[in-house]
Amino acid sequence: MKVAFEKYNPQWREKFDLIKEELAPVLSHLEVQIEHIGSTSVEGLSAKPIIDIMIGLKSEEDLDKLPSLMTAKGYIYYELYNEEMPYRRFFVKLDQEPSVYGFPTQIGIGTEVPEGLHNHDIRVANIHAIPVDNMNWTRHIAFRDYLRAHPAVKKAYQELKEKLSTMEWRDGNHYNEGKDSFVKTEEVKAIEWFLNKK
Repeated sequence: MKVAFEKYNPQWREKFDLIKEELAPVLSHLEVQIEHIGSTSVEGLSAKPIIDIMIGLKSEEDLDKLPSLMTAKGYIYYELYNEEMPYRRFFVKLDQEPSVYGFPTQIGIGTEVPEGLHNHDIRVANIHAIPVDNMNWTRHIAFRDYLRAHPAVKKAYQELKEKLSTMEWRDGNHYNEGKDSFVKTEEVKAIEWFLNKK
């Protein structure tokens, strides 16, 4: 598969705002932070037109309060990723209810992801829920803010993404591996910059 790659679109911010408005009342009792992350959150940066959202939780104990709340709102819960990343819960929002496509609302540990869910054309958002005291929360926020504040790094990232968009990938995770070296190198600088800025 080739990764859909579009020039920055101000509507991405609007889509994030709509999803945040949808989630905020559902999760208000957990006192969460809801942040727009990833390439769609950086003005001027091209991206896959899928909104990445991070939900910041007060503690790890709150992680398992989310699945029932999120699936009730039509999000698909990828439980199968919990073993690899126990500090995170991952959800996907499609352009219609999962049942319209015949998809379950939960993909359990040890089960295969239905083939059609790899189709990014129907995916609206990826939602990552992480405790705010986890370094992975800081890493994502720092990288976003670093790209926003450093035009030369943003330009280099843009050029890499343009190159990767011409190549064939098994799926979105495989594509992410193509960005891994650049992202990890810049993340180290971003975290240091972010923590010193605070």
